[in-house]
Amino acid sequence: MSGTQQRADAPDLTRLKRRVTGLAVAGALGGFLFGFDSSVVNGAVDAIGKDFSLPPTLQGFAVAIALLGCALGAYLAGRIADRIGRTRTMLVGAALFLVSSIGAGLAVGVGDFMVWRVVGGLGIGVASVVSPTYIAEVVPASVRGRLGSLQQLAITLGIFAALLSDALFAGFNGTTGASEHLLFGLEAWRWMFLVGVVPSVLYGVIALRLPESPRHLLAKRDEQGARAVLRQTTAPDEIDDEVAGIQDSIEEDAENARKASLRGPILGLQPVVWAGIVLSVLQQFVGINVIFYYSTTLWNAVGFKDSFAISVVTAIVNVAVTFVAIAIVDKVGRRPMLLAGSAGMTIALVAVAVAFSQATTGSGGEVSLPNPWGIIALVGANLFVVSFGATWGPLVWVLLGEMFPNRIRAKALGVAAAAQWIANFAVTLSFPPLADLSLVFTYALYAAFALISLLFVFFLVPETKGVSLEDMGGLAFGRKARLAAKEAAR
Repeated sequence: MSGTQQRADAPDLTRLKRRVTGLAVAGALGGFLFGFDSSVVNGAVDAIGKDFSLPPTLQGFAVAIALLGCALGAYLAGRIADRIGRTRTMLVGAALFLVSSIGAGLAVGVGDFMVWRVVGGLGIGVASVVSPTYIAEVVPASVRGRLGSLQQLAITLGIFAALLSDALFAGFNGTTGASEHLLFGLEAWRWMFLVGVVPSVLYGVIALRLPESPRHLLAKRDEQGARAVLRQTTAPDEIDDEVAGIQDSIEEDAENARKASLRGPILGLQPVVWAGIVLSVLQQFVGINVIFYYSTTLWNAVGFKDSFAISVVTAIVNVAVTFVAIAIVDKVGRRPMLLAGSAGMTIALVAVAVAFSQATTGSGGEVSLPNPWGIIALVGANLFVVSFGATWGPLVWVLLGEMFPNRIRAKALGVAAAAQWIANFAVTLSFPPLADLSLVFTYALYAAFALISLLFVFFLVPETKGVSLEDMGGLAFGRKARLAAKEAAR
């Protein structure tokens, strides 16, 4: 190829790369809304409980009920996306976020507040499925892993944005700030939800401008439309191969759907399905979402006045360690990172439980952590976030994408995702009454599940880095599976 031709091709390749990255970033905005809407309740929990006079169990249910909407939204999202398209499904998610933000912010009682949170949960569930699906289908395979990780990064940025906006509305006042009246006489906690209108509208506007997924267009037999989209993301000499590959994949998926069966010898399911369920449940049972849903309440309960600032710092830590996970997962491997994460979480949660056991109550009934236990609790909580965010947070989703054979992948992923939402709901619902009973017991319980996660990975989960799991027949339990994976990697 001549030097002139190379110079002519270089700008085209650069333009394609920019376009692909732009589409992935735009698609990942759904992850931002996912993180934002799931964590915005953090700063409002105490004020909502006070305004609506809620006992701990009902307060927990008001927070957790959004997760039931998440499960339903995730279950329906795939069917909706296949019927009306990925970008139109994004619009549905944006509309649900918008309505939920306004409804929750203007709720007159706990009943309608919970209804609007369920609506928001539907939006979260839709976004949790359609955004990564769109990114995977619209970007070339050569950069799919790196750009696909933008979804997890966007979720952590959404969590950070939610906690920061909560803190700003409350004036970083962790005791009464969320109950203060602001513009139009509305309490600060209401504005925490109403501000969600901004990212909801932005997501909807961007979805209107995004091209449809080539895979969806080909599934609807619109090859001309699919080629038009591929010309924006794929080199001209690769378009024919990409179209043929997508069409073969669509036919293979249709065949797999006819043959797919999750039934097996262990309590009616295949071992690999149970492995996915257990990984999903353990990811939630270590209590990570207590940090992102209740951290302001938690730090208030043990006497910290700057609880909002602590929550914001924790969110920043969560964002930072996500970059670490993205950078090293394909170098270090899944199994060593999960084992390290489990060990770190166990140590951190034990430290937090021990610190809370040293809490003292003053003559006026105020609770505080004397030095150095307050610092130990803060360091332990953030070490927990680091250990989870760099390992179990993103890697469980990596494993769920790798571990199932093609013939059952879609159904098995659906079961594992549903188990994760249900586990998340159970932890979120149970935290207020458990914390009311004993914070020491609560965090010791989470530490026990972190230890169980370490034992589960050590004894039952093989390494999947560099292994074609289709050659292994899928992930299986036990020592033989680890040996098979090691042999296949040679």
